[in-house]
Amino acid sequence: MKQILLIFGMFLLMCGGAMAQRTVAGTVTDTDGETLIGASVRVKGTNIGTVTDVDGKYSIRVAAGKEVLEFSYTGYAAKEVVLDASNVVDVVMSAGLDLSEVVVTALGVSREKKALQYSATEVAGDNFTKARVNNLGNALSGRVAGVNVTAPSTGPAGSSRVIIRGNKTLGGANQPLYVIDGVPMDNSQQGTAGLWGGSDGGDGLTSLNPDDIESVTVLKGANAAALYGSRGGNGVINITTKKGAQRKGIGVEYASNYVVENIIDFSETQKEYGQGAYISGVATAPTTIQQSSDWGLQGWGPKMDGRQVMGVDGVERPYSDAGNNFDRFYETGSAWTNSLAFTGGNGNQNFRLSLADLRSTSVVPNSGYDRTNVSVSTNSKFGKKLTVDGKILYSKEKAKNRPRVSDSPGNPNESVWRLPANINIEDTKGDPDKLGAIPNTWTPDVLGARQPGTELLSNYSDFWGSNAYWAAHQFVDNSKKDRVTASAL
Repeated sequence: MKQILLIFGMFLLMCGGAMAQRTVAGTVTDTDGETLIGASVRVKGTNIGTVTDVDGKYSIRVAAGKEVLEFSYTGYAAKEVVLDASNVVDVVMSAGLDLSEVVVTALGVSREKKALQYSATEVAGDNFTKARVNNLGNALSGRVAGVNVTAPSTGPAGSSRVIIRGNKTLGGANQPLYVIDGVPMDNSQQGTAGLWGGSDGGDGLTSLNPDDIESVTVLKGANAAALYGSRGGNGVINITTKKGAQRKGIGVEYASNYVVENIIDFSETQKEYGQGAYISGVATAPTTIQQSSDWGLQGWGPKMDGRQVMGVDGVERPYSDAGNNFDRFYETGSAWTNSLAFTGGNGNQNFRLSLADLRSTSVVPNSGYDRTNVSVSTNSKFGKKLTVDGKILYSKEKAKNRPRVSDSPGNPNESVWRLPANINIEDTKGDPDKLGAIPNTWTPDVLGARQPGTELLSNYSDFWGSNAYWAAHQFVDNSKKDRVTASAL
């Protein structure tokens, strides 16, 4: 009899457990009515879950007290549904990418970050507009682990050197591949400094407007090269630009930014010996205009003792420390940017139009960089499955007197740094109508006869260095560049 009662009790418990559960079923579709295959369905707070079949249908057992179902699908916004008395729950999911978990890889394809087999670090676009620099590469400095950025002292139009996880070769460029909206970009540096000097002609990153950047993803590791071939062997920097979105009316964005810069590292120089050269083994200070011109940047003279010595302008001055020439020569650089963007769309046809204007000056006198950017993007949806994205980025750049680097005669930075301690750099300006040239007031017997109409020359005849004002104002290197980047997916 006891055995019969025990079996009967167990039967009642099983019936009670069955009565405490129910089966919920339904269909998962998107906003266009298309069924979603493989969508995840889970009872919130439990490990119970299932996925939709080829028809988008699901069926799941829900215990008493568990009244919420969670739905998720790659590329769609997650959704929670609170159950009511009905056991049929159909769900419509909206498209939407979570940028904190999804990155853009080759050809604009979005992938879940956790699914990638290589390291990928994403930097949001607003990081490039808070503290602006003209070159997007320089803006990556300190933002991504393993990425080293070097900005040469070549002014506001200069290039940047970006290396991911160290140099891969001894003789190669070692720089990563840059990709804009799925299209590889030529980031070649236009001009380099050789043994006898040269100009930095900038690179492709100087053409980009930071206000157009949605995000930058840095792909590291050897496996990343599989996406782009051998060109991605040094890593890939994937740049995604902004596009239009559905909204009511037309959205207007305006931004204005003003940045100033000054020289802060003056590099300590010696203040004991003055301008001069060795004559018969003896350190000698200049006594003539000719010697002052020939020994322009040579600081091989004797110890400065306050005596009167001849300057390049024909005026005698004390042979003693003349003070800080860095402050006298360099100016305050500035960059003023104004940008305006219009966005709009109805979901099936979206657009974005952006305009930006940059006006900048360098800390080096008579040097600056101006840039105008225009970008147009549109994304259209035709039917349920066909979408077309198109973008055009245009930049018009004008660089005024790109500073030369490395050796003389066009490098004003070298001239300031090497100037002997006893010379005030302002005394080397020379002709006011042609800075750094021989003054018009000089007599014909100074440095040889000068015929009427002859071009005025630098007032330094030093073979190994030039006058800083001549290098900045007469050794002019202006350039213009138009660049178009287009993509369509």
